[in-house]
Amino acid sequence: MRVPAAVIDAIGGLLPPLLGTLDRVEWVQRHLYPPLAGQLAEELAPRSDLVADPLRALEGVDCPDDLRFMRERLVDVSRRTLDLVTAFVDASRSPGDPIALYRALRRFAPLQEALYPLAPVFEPVSRWFLEPARRHDDDLVARLSAAPLREDGVQVGVLHGKNERDHRGGFSLYVPEWSDGQATMPLIVALHGGHGHGRDFLWSWLREARSRGALVLSPTSRDRTWSLMSREDVDAEPLREMVAFVSERYAVDRARILLTGMSDGATYTFLCGLRDDMPFTHLAPACGVLHPLLLDGRLARARDLPIYLIHGALDWMFPVQATRMSLEFLRAAGARLVYREIADLSHTYPRDENPRILDWLMESSTPPA
Repeated sequence: MRVPAAVIDAIGGLLPPLLGTLDRVEWVQRHLYPPLAGQLAEELAPRSDLVADPLRALEGVDCPDDLRFMRERLVDVSRRTLDLVTAFVDASRSPGDPIALYRALRRFAPLQEALYPLAPVFEPVSRWFLEPARRHDDDLVARLSAAPLREDGVQVGVLHGKNERDHRGGFSLYVPEWSDGQATMPLIVALHGGHGHGRDFLWSWLREARSRGALVLSPTSRDRTWSLMSREDVDAEPLREMVAFVSERYAVDRARILLTGMSDGATYTFLCGLRDDMPFTHLAPACGVLHPLLLDGRLARARDLPIYLIHGALDWMFPVQATRMSLEFLRAAGARLVYREIADLSHTYPRDENPRILDWLMESSTPPA
């Protein structure tokens, strides 16, 4: 199909500032600390002008019907990006309301979901959905580019099981597109924070999984958050069933089933992951706390269990002092503990820690049962 030069030029003019703005959004999300909201907004606000002009150029170009889907998708993502920037800048003017800042940044995950179908079409988009250190890996990009031509029937890519954003209790799953269904892969089970959703939290891990060849299972809690306060744990059994469902259909490395989570998801990573009857071989909680129930003689499962614990020195929701105290309980229980206290991390997911977690996951293993 012959693509008009004007369309090529318009898309080529929009993609670099758009993807650069998304990088800046990710940087702001990683460094979000409410007292610094104004400074973060100053970093983000100028990106609007860089996107707006090439967006208008693409909106005004004549586009063949066969290319209209790609053009409309790219226009939609660009408009959403501008809306996100505007919402964050507006929220930064009321630093006493940190929830508004987080609400603005929650638009980032649906935006990535909307952009991802363009990865097989536009190489810059495909490279953006890789770890930054691997964006220049031409062989990997070529493998991903060839993946849509496969005819082996293996379901790959982003999949959802009853996990629309107005639904609870389902899951989202990412299977690397170049997976042949035979080679074993680690399974990352990633738990969202309170009032979050698995369909959104999936995007906190997709880039690393796509780069390295890992499965990501991102469930949604049955209630607004995980079973932390109720007498009955309504999430543990569904989690076990989800892991079994994925393991029956894909070649999961049973020695590397990682349970990780953010905030309430981190607290539930401890509570659920330290049960005797769960399949998880490694835990990586971020920005959560050790649940008090575990201090009542329920830390036996921690012996020899690899745990990668992350907390931010600037965490305003769960102050770091509580996690420092938890270290003593985990060490006394015999956990194989790695502790990362990050000086510039507040209460937000440290996505840049994912490569280190995966390195640790592949280097460490649990002893046979």
